[in-house]
Amino acid sequence: MKNPKRGVLMGIIQEILEKHLGKAVGILIGILFGLLAIKYGLLRAIFVALCALAGYYIGKRLDERVDFREIFSRLFGER
Repeated sequence: MKNPKRGVLMGIIQEILEKHLGKAVGILIGILFGLLAIKYGLLRAIFVALCALAGYYIGKRLDERVDFREIFSRLFGER
């Protein structure tokens, strides 16, 4: 017999991956990078959170199909 809760959870995960794939991947990459870069402690935990936020931001921009060359040229271009 199938577990109905598992079906609901799989539906939620599928919806997240379909609508917010870039954000989900960005968060995972940020968390993984943060965990690999550090071990334990308050400042390091803050660092992990910042990595996750940076990953979310990049993933959100990927979802929005933003041209990263344009962003880099605005940030690092001639002033």
